[in-house]
Amino acid sequence: MLLREVVDTAGAVAATRSRRDKTALLADLLRRLGPDDVAAAVGLLLGRPRQGRVGVGWRTLLDAREGCAPDSPPPADPPPPLDDDKATGTPPPLAQLGTNAPPLTVADVDAALELVAGTHGGGSASARREALRALFARADADEADFLVRAIGGEVRTGALAGVLTDAIAAAGEVPAATARRAAMLSGDLATTARLALTAPEQLASVGLSVGTPVLPMLASPGGDTESSVTALGEASVEYKLDGVRIQVHRSGDDVAVYTRSLADITARVPELVEAARALPARELILDGETLLLAEDGSPRPFQETMSRFGGQDAAARVLRPWFFDVLHADGQDLIDEPLRVRRGILSEVVGDLRVPSILTSDPAVAEDFSRQALAAGHEGIVLKGLDSPYAAGRRGKDWQKVKPVLTLDLVVLGVEWGSGRRSGWLSNIHLGARDADGSVGEPGGMVMVGKTFKGMTDEILRWQTEHFPTIETRRTRSTVFVEPVTVVEVAIDGVQRSARYPGGVALRFARVKGYRLDKSPTEADTLATLRALLPPEP
Repeated sequence: MLLREVVDTAGAVAATRSRRDKTALLADLLRRLGPDDVAAAVGLLLGRPRQGRVGVGWRTLLDAREGCAPDSPPPADPPPPLDDDKATGTPPPLAQLGTNAPPLTVADVDAALELVAGTHGGGSASARREALRALFARADADEADFLVRAIGGEVRTGALAGVLTDAIAAAGEVPAATARRAAMLSGDLATTARLALTAPEQLASVGLSVGTPVLPMLASPGGDTESSVTALGEASVEYKLDGVRIQVHRSGDDVAVYTRSLADITARVPELVEAARALPARELILDGETLLLAEDGSPRPFQETMSRFGGQDAAARVLRPWFFDVLHADGQDLIDEPLRVRRGILSEVVGDLRVPSILTSDPAVAEDFSRQALAAGHEGIVLKGLDSPYAAGRRGKDWQKVKPVLTLDLVVLGVEWGSGRRSGWLSNIHLGARDADGSVGEPGGMVMVGKTFKGMTDEILRWQTEHFPTIETRRTRSTVFVEPVTVVEVAIDGVQRSARYPGGVALRFARVKGYRLDKSPTEADTLATLRALLPPEP
């Protein structure tokens, strides 16, 4: 398939706000894809290329595009040959890719990204840049713009996973629920699309597979303990830990550990691997959190837990796992079983590694347990309906988190240079909420809702100053604007109506709790969530 067909479809999808029309446009494109193009095309549409981030940043992409702008001829001479002992992968000479080159296909783009991703060693940065310049030399202006956004993870078509999943179902003529379940259990929309288009009869048989990470079930913000207990009835009330979400897979002595974003961190957490091997079951998929503990058993701050995953002294800081759900145990899939069944099996399997919890339908008892959690240094509690299955990849009302301080996960849109004591440091951050339904702009875009410089330690200021210029998109004299990919957790006292910001809502007394590098911008809180917190209009 020509890249032009993907670009035109993406443009048409971005131009309509109708979910039905978006679905129809994408389904038509999917039907026309050859089997070998499905994974690459789905990745481009989502802004998540099949090869991942391919080792290039935003600035490199823009430089590569500007170096071969469609209205400028490519260099007359090819670049000098690479030293094969230093960098692997050889991009085609730019002189061969002028205006006489055939139109770009999806396969051409996929091959170019494979080359870029596979280029390593000394001289690899320049080799990647030249390979990208060769790619952009064959693209027209619209194609080049799409490629920059797709490779950089900034496709703004409203073709997020949910819409594309519905399109996959329509293209394969399978029930939407079947496609959604397959996507959740495989953790991969490209695989789901390929099955739906080539072997739709196999889609319903996609199930749990030990070793294949599953999209985690998520909790929704609850109002208070009493309202959550009233809504759920008898519930499992559990400590809400301020750690890193983990999913542990065990098959015999083989153990794999994944984050909430399905990244494989097995090699970095040997203590978690050993803990899993010590459990009585031979086949397991467990859901939980891990965190560092102080000598008295209290939890360390989240930032310290995150620092465990890097640094020279990481091995000296031992992570403690806590598990709160089991999805598979010794040949039995459990995601469709109610929580009351899974709880019993979890206790048998993990013993004292289970997160502290109680069963109750009494709000007073749940509130007392919440105070215990806070006294132990944890964030609060999570209340879970006992009849709820494990809804992989979903955030529903069956799990509700209750914390005494309102916290939000927002996305950094820009950073201002500090003054006074903070001169020379990037300080005041611009905060954005996800416009999931496109009420202000494009669905899935970010809408600014406030700024803050409060709560920042010197370590955070230093990190910001080093990190944000690496994802810079543009700057003014006072502000560095960045790719909207960095999630930060902020505590707020509430929200208020505001004519200053396009979403009509602003944060009250926001302060930084810490950066959540384990989360993606698609997991950020939405503008609708903030609006729901507004007090009634007088």
